[in-house]
Amino acid sequence: MSMTGLDVFDRTIQSTNEWLKDLMLEMNWEDKRKAYAAIRICLHALRDRLIPDEAVHLGAQLPMLIRGSYYEGWKPSATPKKVRDKESFVSFIKESFSDTVLFEEDAETTIRAVFKLLYFRISPGEIDDIIKTFPKDLRPLWPEKR
Repeated sequence: MSMTGLDVFDRTIQSTNEWLKDLMLEMNWEDKRKAYAAIRICLHALRDRLIPDEAVHLGAQLPMLIRGSYYEGWKPSATPKKVRDKESFVSFIKESFSDTVLFEEDAETTIRAVFKLLYFRISPGEIDDIIKTFPKDLRPLWPEKR
């Protein structure tokens, strides 16, 4: 039975729930809101670090519900932001998490978990393109090669 009456919406709800469940299992969380906040914040930081074309290529592979959140507030003309070192990138995400009452974990651990989720849910070619655009200091946040 259809939840919404539209297959496209039912599929994106199912797909989004799978992404949330994967992150919740990885982080040993039980709160979907926390998982959603982590995905949204990390995707925004990643998106803003990419050139617009690369950000769009990534967005095209996200489930529709996550894609909507991914593009929320995006200003392509203001990207890519110059974040050259891991400390600055992690600090930026940590500050974003401080706006939510849901975050208590180490920011770097959460970033690694979200990047692992992307690594296994997004096409290998796209992930390779993204990693290549990252400064060398940020690349270790991604999982090792498949």
